Amino acid sequence: MPKLATPKAPLVFANAKPKDRPYIIPDGKGLCLLVTPEGSKRWIFRYRVGGKEKKLGIRGGYPGVSLKAAREEADRFRAVLSQGEDPGALRRMEKVDDARKEEIERKEQVLAAETFERVAQEWHARTADQRVPGYNASVLVRLEQNIFPWLGKKPVSEIQPTDVLEPLFKVQERGARETAHRILSICGQVFRYAVATGRIPSDPSRDLRGALARPKETHFAALTRPEDVAGLLRAVEAYRGAPETRTALMLGILTFVRPGNLRTAEWSEFQNLEDPMRAEWRIPGEKMKVKTPRPFVVPLAPQAVKLLEYLRPLTGVGRYVFPSVRTQERPMSNMTVLAALQRMGYASDEMTGHGVRAMARTLCHEVLGFAPEVLEEQLAHGKSGPLRDAYDRTQHMPERRRLMREWADYLDKLKAQPTAASRSAYSDGSDFADTTAAPVRRLRLARHA
Repeated sequence: MPKLATPKAPLVFANAKPKDRPYIIPDGKGLCLLVTPEGSKRWIFRYRVGGKEKKLGIRGGYPGVSLKAAREEADRFRAVLSQGEDPGALRRMEKVDDARKEEIERKEQVLAAETFERVAQEWHARTADQRVPGYNASVLVRLEQNIFPWLGKKPVSEIQPTDVLEPLFKVQERGARETAHRILSICGQVFRYAVATGRIPSDPSRDLRGALARPKETHFAALTRPEDVAGLLRAVEAYRGAPETRTALMLGILTFVRPGNLRTAEWSEFQNLEDPMRAEWRIPGEKMKVKTPRPFVVPLAPQAVKLLEYLRPLTGVGRYVFPSVRTQERPMSNMTVLAALQRMGYASDEMTGHGVRAMARTLCHEVLGFAPEVLEEQLAHGKSGPLRDAYDRTQHMPERRRLMREWADYLDKLKAQPTAASRSAYSDGSDFADTTAAPVRRLRLARHA
């Protein structure tokens, strides 16, 4: 053990000056003050374990650690020695515990900073290339308007299922049931991203199935009786508005692509128009509702190619097949086709641009006898990603080419059939007159495509 020393007065340690070599000033019972040549001072506790002398520093230099505090720490070390333990081992364990506590505190601080809004913004940015621009923007707007005000600042790790449900109930209460379900789906994607990136252990929205009221089932209005479709074809043929609009109406019926793909069609997307057996419309994958790395191929019947050749002298010098009436630099408005249908006498609850897809699917299956899986592929309802691309290019392309030719021929036959009543054309750009007094049609709403 160190030589016995009597406790010193505080001024002894305060007035200690540096020397050429380090030296110690004992305070008794193993406590010493080490003074270095540079003038720094720190407390040391000297003790013996198993006959071997050891030194243990007291954390914090002098005078940061006062004489009183150093004596209390030395008393704690002696208490450990009295129990047969090594205070140095205790110190090492404390350092490990302190490091663990610091790591836990650091993680807690990180998680506290990982708010739902921050994680959602990160998810949205990293997955943006998987969605078309318009839909991508609407996803963020829905979160900003309906979720962020309630959950945005809350740490994602603290969010419970009831927290998610509260803002969704507010959306539902204003009558937007379908929107509430869509927002729940978006939240689920954000939470699953948080799981994948190690922020949370599980998705809190997964147990909310059935918690929201089911949305009212709605469908795009569509004509599905052959005689009604024949009337539509004759009305389009007699339409006296802009030739670009009339061509867009008919090309949409022949190809039954989504209205957004139709109005943003570019001349560069059409290939092999000189070859009736190979003519096709290759819609870039990034334009599709579900983005794909490869273009979506729409086989073109000779009737569709004829429409494009008719339109080429009018718009072929520009980028878009159906440009805006105001500028060649933008595509046709998303309201143009619907407005044309209304001018021809078709109300929005009778027929819409999107309803063409339901009309084609119904008749191609029920009348022409094409298999549902072929129709689903042509409607771009098939599997997404590389599997869909491979599936599209191998199994169904021959059937889809035959489908588009037979559908175009069928439409020609319908249009040629005699009829006792049809809707008149939109004649002069401002007036519409139903001169046929057509009987009320029996229409049914088909599932939207």
